[in-house]
Amino acid sequence: MRSASFVLAGILLLAFAQPMEAQTPRIGYIDSQAILQEAPGAQEAQQEFERNMQGYQDEIQQMGEELERLIEQYQQQERTLSPEARQRREEEIRQKEMQYQQRVEEMEREAAERRQQLVEPILDRMSGAIEQIRSEGQYTMIFDVASRAIIAADPELDLTTQVLQRLRETAGNEDR
Repeated sequence: MRSASFVLAGILLLAFAQPMEAQTPRIGYIDSQAILQEAPGAQEAQQEFERNMQGYQDEIQQMGEELERLIEQYQQQERTLSPEARQRREEEIRQKEMQYQQRVEEMEREAAERRQQLVEPILDRMSGAIEQIRSEGQYTMIFDVASRAIIAADPELDLTTQVLQRLRETAGNEDR
């Protein structure tokens, strides 16, 4: 009975055993920040985002200046105002401050959404290139140094240049 157990264990071990090189995981890493800065289309996306944000920044600046003028006027006239008038002006300032804060928050959400819209196609292409390289190179794992999860690594494991090269090749093919 005991020898049958050893034979069965031996058969299972042989059946599930893989060649030695398949057991050694192949690991690489990338720098997603470097890829996002240099990827085809990234500069254009950044410029479009900045153009979109200029209108938001102008509006926020104008609202801020208007609020500052209102406060300055109130401070200059505060001593001459009746208590009721002072209270009305203070309420007007509070309302303007609330409107200003709400608009800033709204614009921040819109900016985040716009950035996501512009960056998502680049991230999708980047993920595709990384997956191709992972598959072709038979990498078990590819880490991202931009996430700061890697403390130290052999520079020969860095796949950033390969990903950028693949993205440029893909971009060149899309233009045709």
